[in-house]
Amino acid sequence: MDKAYIDFQWLYSITQRQAFFVTRAKDHLIYTITGQQAVINKNVSSDTTITLNGFYQKQDYPQTLRLIWYIDPETGKSLTFLTNNFKLAAFTIAQIYKARWQIEVFFKWLKQNLKIKTFFGTSKNAVLTQIWTAMCYYLLLTYIKYQSKYKYSLFYLHKMIRTTLMERINLIDLLNLNDKMLTKVKNTDQQLLLNLKF
Repeated sequence: MDKAYIDFQWLYSITQRQAFFVTRAKDHLIYTITGQQAVINKNVSSDTTITLNGFYQKQDYPQTLRLIWYIDPETGKSLTFLTNNFKLAAFTIAQIYKARWQIEVFFKWLKQNLKIKTFFGTSKNAVLTQIWTAMCYYLLLTYIKYQSKYKYSLFYLHKMIRTTLMERINLIDLLNLNDKMLTKVKNTDQQLLLNLKF
């Protein structure tokens, strides 16, 4: 997790459940070095065992932690990682954090391109079903754009299909509409004009 979410009481509850975490250490962390691990990787500048000294921090997390100083070879930026895992290599801890960032980038891409704002279910199956459905739709749009040599963006194509979803219009005819007709179709969302009378 990112350092903005550090809550030592919560981190300690993770340790008590015999799970491990990897997070970025905050700059104002007050600690005492109680041990040191051998540094094997050239990008790891320091790998130490620490205890927290801050009054509230020490109460919230009374056990030892591992503090790893890592230099990112791509950016040259120095990163400080905090973990309760003493078994994995320091480089592996850094890679775990990097993988976490890739997961965040993936979900950002999902939200931007597949238009997934929220998940309808919380189970693994529900989340995967929604992601796969959205990806299939995105790939179909890409294929339609490629085959029809559609000159506008995928977002505009998606919006046009969404707007005319309840219309009886051929997709090829829709793609061949001139700009004037396209604007008219765009401004008339038939789904919003549906009146349900009881």
